[in-house]
Amino acid sequence: MHSFSVKDLDQLIEENLKENKKSSKLLIGYKLFHDLMNDSKFYTEVTESALSSTKRKYKGLKLKITTDEYQLHFE
Repeated sequence: MHSFSVKDLDQLIEENLKENKKSSKLLIGYKLFHDLMNDSKFYTEVTESALSSTKRKYKGLKLKITTDEYQLHFE
């Protein structure tokens, strides 16, 4: 199984921005989110983005944790 990293996520976010998509939310599966939280850079940015865990952001995108294990979708 391919391991998805924060570097991969950053690349997808950059590609999304280059395509001039006006995404403001990132839907992310709970298992993928857990895996990404093991990266200190991702963990620090997400946990310091808001006091409330329901208003977390990464790279300016609101994070919405979903029940699909490995979902990754821009809205």
